[in-house]
Amino acid sequence: MKKALLLVVVLVVNMAPGFAVADDKKIIAINTGNTSLVLMANNQGKVFHKYFGASLDKPEEILNCLPYDPRRYETFEACSTFGNENKHEVALKVRHADGNMTTDLRYQSHRQTRIDGNVTETRILLKDDHYPFLVTLIYRAHRDEDIITSRISIENKEDGTIVLEKFASADLVLSSGEYWLSHFYGSWSGEMQMEEERIGKGIRIIDSKKGIRTTQSENSAFLLSMDQPSREEQGEVIGGALAWSGNYQLCFEIDSRNTLHLTAGMNPFGSDYHVDPGETFDTPPFIFSYSDRGKGQISRNFHRWARKYSLRDGDKPRPVVLNSWEGAYFTFDEDTITKMITDAASMGVEMFVLDDGWFANKYPRNNDKAGLGDWQVNKKKLPHGIDYLIDHAEKEGIKFGIWVEPEMVNPKSELAENHPEWIVQSAHRKPILMRNQLLLDLSNPAVCEFVFEVVDDLLTKHPRIAYIKWDANRHVQNFGSTYLPADRQSHLWIDYTRGLYSVYERLMDRHPDVIFQVCSSGGGRVDFGSLAYHHEFWASDNTDAFTRIFMQWNTTHIYPPMAMGAHVSASPNHQTGNSSPLKTRFDVAMSGRLGVELQPSHMTDEELDFAKKAIAEYKRIRDVVQLGDLYRLISPYKENRAALMYVTEKKDRAVVFAYTTQYHIRQDYPTVKLRGLSPEKTYLVEEINTRSTSKVFNGSGKTFSGNYLMNHGMQLKIRKSNETACLELTEKR
Repeated sequence: MKKALLLVVVLVVNMAPGFAVADDKKIIAINTGNTSLVLMANNQGKVFHKYFGASLDKPEEILNCLPYDPRRYETFEACSTFGNENKHEVALKVRHADGNMTTDLRYQSHRQTRIDGNVTETRILLKDDHYPFLVTLIYRAHRDEDIITSRISIENKEDGTIVLEKFASADLVLSSGEYWLSHFYGSWSGEMQMEEERIGKGIRIIDSKKGIRTTQSENSAFLLSMDQPSREEQGEVIGGALAWSGNYQLCFEIDSRNTLHLTAGMNPFGSDYHVDPGETFDTPPFIFSYSDRGKGQISRNFHRWARKYSLRDGDKPRPVVLNSWEGAYFTFDEDTITKMITDAASMGVEMFVLDDGWFANKYPRNNDKAGLGDWQVNKKKLPHGIDYLIDHAEKEGIKFGIWVEPEMVNPKSELAENHPEWIVQSAHRKPILMRNQLLLDLSNPAVCEFVFEVVDDLLTKHPRIAYIKWDANRHVQNFGSTYLPADRQSHLWIDYTRGLYSVYERLMDRHPDVIFQVCSSGGGRVDFGSLAYHHEFWASDNTDAFTRIFMQWNTTHIYPPMAMGAHVSASPNHQTGNSSPLKTRFDVAMSGRLGVELQPSHMTDEELDFAKKAIAEYKRIRDVVQLGDLYRLISPYKENRAALMYVTEKKDRAVVFAYTTQYHIRQDYPTVKLRGLSPEKTYLVEEINTRSTSKVFNGSGKTFSGNYLMNHGMQLKIRKSNETACLELTEKR
């Protein structure tokens, strides 16, 4: 039975024409395909949360059962502020021009605009009851994807400067018996680990204060399951994610009545922001979704939304990439690279990407200690230049891409010598190096222009470059800006990210056909803020197949698989030392955007032949993997195996991946029940990506009904560690 999930979101829309409200109380509702969000504005102009959950046909019926003591419950405002009756963490805290630190917002008006046939935008104007201080709550509801985005816009019409001390994008209220939080944590080479915990009374905060690489340790996305730990296809679950690549804060507070109050937005830590008269301050979108069909549906909602509204070119399959990093590192010359390109092409790779080490002359980039910031082609390594490599790649029938890290600088560089004032730095403090580098100050428009010109010049001088890997290998230390005035140093956290986004946007406009990958020491920018400007992300520098089973499982709870770079690398793995069969490495990587990260010349003829066949298989199924709906079948956290599958929207094709993570005793072969198929359709099941004629599924090459495959399932003959299977399903007409 569907349950109402409760009071929530900051949301207002037009009422139906002629709708009458008793006692001047206004019910304001908004719907996606399967969800209703309801607010109530009282006769004092305060707007409160009333409901968030499965669709309500008649949200006005809420007025028939208002609480006996409205003051006890009318305390969760659509945008909670400091200084009134709120007793919990607030979404907005302001120091007005006269020094008053309290704010009391009242409803002024609202309007609803249909952006297209699927998206409706609602804007709610609130004003302080004394000051000319305006807040607009802005929501976009995506009907088909069951996704809502929330953000606020703050306008200062006071006589003097105001200071924003807290500024959340979303302010939600939930009510349930228990709350189970799934969140993501990690560090370099171990990003996107997942943990689920029951939230107790008090406050639980997930945040980042790093400024850059803000999702490497904790991610700004989460799942909340109501009453019980999350399940794949049953139960009420909310998913949320912030579209911001700077510092963020997610705050979960459970009060004495067991109500959960959630605020999400930019982290206010050290970020007091001055807004001058006539200026506006906008927060980034918070994306959230509700499901009463488990967390699997939440994932599919986010993936569909991302492909259509967030990710660049989300309707276009991604190419198979070979990146030079683990195959060559810094030690290469022209012959090394041209040979890698030739070998990559022979394997069926479609894009070769030259990684770090190709630039700088006075201080050549032969390691990570020098050259960063000096973006000239290294004449000793590449005497014929980049176009020579592009010509060779195109002759071999593939495209060419290149690595950049334009936000960073080595102290040993011409850039650092010529523009020391461009570096983020603390007065009177010794510089703190990380990976032998410092950070450029993107709060400074001159630095933004430099960073833009680095990439724009590269793409303009070499217009056949088809792919940019954008890296960022440290976070903010030595906090301070030579550009920002003394009283506005706290703006650096926010203005840096805004400056970076402005550069991204200009490059997008100038070079719309170039594929951009976001990387930040691996998974430091896996967030929807960066994905608005990129086609894909690098999930982690850890390419070990065993580790990636878990990491990719976790990442795709929120982020779309088509955007997740997943590469086949050497064995033993360079990060973990683990050894895995080549088939295992391909089967794991093929569940994302397949790539290769090794030196082909180190592979045997047998391995090269298998890689060529595997890449050809992936090209045939990649539209299903990259554009299909994900169903997680068996969790590696619950069993010593894992299984997942992708299904097309028409349910005419599917791909199943199955992995073992430990040895299964006594011929214990797993049975995998599929999901997402049409019960009435008949499917031909074929095992693909095999190394021999031996099959792991006895029914390979035979047909089965969708009903049989979902209710009875398939028994797969895999039981040893590192054994894997990949099966393709095609509707038999």
